Parts: sequence; structure tokens; C-alpha cells
Amino acid sequence: MTQQIDSDGRLRHLLTLDGLPRETLCRLLDRAGQIRDTALGRTQRRNLLDGTTVCTLFFEPSTRTRSSFQIAAQRLGADVLNFDASASSTRKGETARDTLRNLEAMGVRGFVVRHSEDGAVDALAEVAGEGTTLVNAGDGRSAHPTQGLLDALTLRQAKGADFSRLKVLIVGDVKHSRVARSDLHALRTLGTGEIRVCGPQSLLPDDDTLAGCTVGGDFDAMLEGVDAVMMLRLQRERMEEGLVASLDDYHRDYGLTQARLARAAKDAVVLHPGPINRGVEITDEVADGPQSLVLRQVSNGVAIRMAVLETLLG
Repeated sequence: MTQQIDSDGRLRHLLTLDGLPRETLCRLLDRAGQIRDTALGRTQRRNLLDGTTVCTLFFEPSTRTRSSFQIAAQRLGADVLNFDASASSTRKGETARDTLRNLEAMGVRGFVVRHSEDGAVDALAEVAGEGTTLVNAGDGRSAHPTQGLLDALTLRQAKGADFSRLKVLIVGDVKHSRVARSDLHALRTLGTGEIRVCGPQSLLPDDDTLAGCTVGGDFDAMLEGVDAVMMLRLQRERMEEGLVASLDDYHRDYGLTQARLARAAKDAVVLHPGPINRGVEITDEVADGPQSLVLRQVSNGVAIRMAVLETLLG
């Protein structure tokens, strides 16, 4: 694993939240909170990254994450290069490594990378030149650190900084979810009092991903008294693998309805990384209801990504 923090204690890359020191994680949350409170809605550009080029190097489709990073970089004054792998020389056989090195030669300093393969971003960080920084915008099933950070920020805004008081439930396809893994890393680092995980056995990992968590398949029972419910997207491609009998069955057993949500704490909040499969993981009345923080998560995504780019490149 490439070292994320250099010998001076400075964050050089953001590849994963696993093992990231608590003080580093909290500094990023603090800074994003300041940005969210003071600057997020402003249209004027800041000059911190003036003259710096940031490339969104995406080998996998994305809407929210890519747009959010682009807005974040532009608000910091950076020039943004959007790289579309489907229309690039990678279709002619160029490797991701060669693509990175060629863009570095053009003066790109920061790379926001999404890739379908586990460990792909770390592999690029290993060959990156001095002064180049990489942010993992999601790789395979491994990690999506800025999503974990924005989820933690959203929870902290709603429930306060003392995570030791919280019971948090993660529901759905944890096995294939890089979001779930980064959420788990953040929740553990922040000292969450109890982490519960619920889903069909076929969609739960069989390694040490859930170490220290309370795991169960009875959604109604697992909801009792929780302070936050973090729903995960059911990836439709898993249907083709026969891991879920049907969407109707999944919704019956693991869909969050208003009646089910009543089992949680009275002031419980609901999160979802998107895109939402309405009527599958979550109903309209919950997704659009007063306990939903889904749009707050999207707003916080820009602030978190500004904080990350500012820390790495400022």
C-alpha cells in the first residue's frame, strides 16, 4: 500500500480511510464544515489552486462524484481536465499508468481517479512522480474515501461530534460496496458506539470487513433504537448473479419504509449514497421525508472534496 502520509506528516494522497489517523480525518471534517458554513453557496472563485491543473481520470461512469470534484476544484481556482476513458487512447491499448505519466508531462498535478479494479488507484500512486497527488474516487469494491468522509460529516452535523453515543445501521449489499467499506473505516476511526450491519447472507462479505460489527438478517430487529440508517444501493447486476431472488423480495425484506423507520430512534436520520432505486432500497416517503439527509450528503460532497483538494494541493 502506498504511503498516504509523507515523512513530514503531510497528507500526500487520499487512497483509503483505512488506517488514516483520527486527527487527520477530523481535520478534513473540520475544514469541510467551515467551507460548508461559509463558502459553499458562493459563485466566486477562490485563488488557492490558481495555476494548478486537476484531472478527473475516470475509467468508470460517474455523475455525482465527478461533478462534485469538478465543482470543488473550480471553486478553489484550479483548471479542470475531464478525462473520458471511453474516448481515449486506452481503447487503443494505452495503460492507465502511461495515461497518468503522459498527463503528468503536460503539467497535471492532481488526479482524481475512479476505476473498476480493486487497488488500481494505489497502483497509480506508486508510479506517480514527485509532487503529484492522487485521490481515490472509488476503486472496485475497495474504497471510496471521500464518500466515507461526506457521510461522516453529514452524521456529525446531525448528531454531534461524539460518535461514541451513536448506534449506526448499514443495510444492503455490503459485499460489493466500496462505500460501505469506507463508511465502516470512518465510523470505527471516529469511535462509533455500535455499528450494525444488515442484509441477505448472499450480500454480506465473508472476510474480516465486518469485524466488530453486530451483524444480522432481520431488518426490523436491527432497526430498533438506531440513530442513523445508512442504506446502500442494490446493484442490479447482482440480480444476474442470482444473489437476490427478486427486487420485490428484496424490498419486502430490506426496503426502508416509513413504518419500518418508526422502529429506529425518534430522531433517527437516513442516508443513501445514491443513485437511489426508489421502491427497492427505500420508498419515496422516506427518501423525500424529513428524516432523510440524502441531499445534504450531496451538498457536503462538494465541501469535503474542496477540503481534500485544498489539503493535498494547497
